[in-house]
Amino acid sequence: MIEETDFETYLNVTKNKLQIFLFDKKKSKNLYKNELKIKNEFNFIDFNKLSRFLDDNIFKIEKLSGIFIKNIFLIIESDEIFYMDIGIKKKNYENKINQKYLENTLIELKDLFTENYQDQNIMHIVINNCLINGKNYSSFIGNLNGDYLCLEINFKSIPNDLMFEFDKILEKYQIKISQYLDGNYVKKFINENDTQLSEVGHKLR
Repeated sequence: MIEETDFETYLNVTKNKLQIFLFDKKKSKNLYKNELKIKNEFNFIDFNKLSRFLDDNIFKIEKLSGIFIKNIFLIIESDEIFYMDIGIKKKNYENKINQKYLENTLIELKDLFTENYQDQNIMHIVINNCLINGKNYSSFIGNLNGDYLCLEINFKSIPNDLMFEFDKILEKYQIKISQYLDGNYVKKFINENDTQLSEVGHKLR
């Protein structure tokens, strides 16, 4: 029997496919994987098929692991996922632009997004561009001198009503969703070496 902390369960949901993974964090591989392809002529998720898919797989995973699943990570592809780009130029009154300064700026942007889009729940905050005194940095380097910090941020969020639908289905199994992940974003990190969604999801969260 493995310990609960040794693995994570990932559920991947699209309108045409359902997948579930039991991911071993220590060995970085799946102990269990199952997939159901769906012929769906409509542009929405079939929650009835999702419920039956979970019925078929949750017990198998719990039997394999020897413990009950309490939490799950949900990777979702849906046209209802909301994307918003926000840019900010902020004057720096401190000597250095450091990691703490960047984190505080991101918190301000997160609060601004949450205040204006109260029907959304943030899944990812992605820094697309970072400029300090007009110089572009592909990744943030701490403790730089600069009068201004410019950021281009992309928010990826899920509507609260869609979250409610997933919560309602998983409540049947006494499972809570630990985190929502945007499937299109996760897939950008899958390479030709047959990297699994569960492995990438574990690294991104």
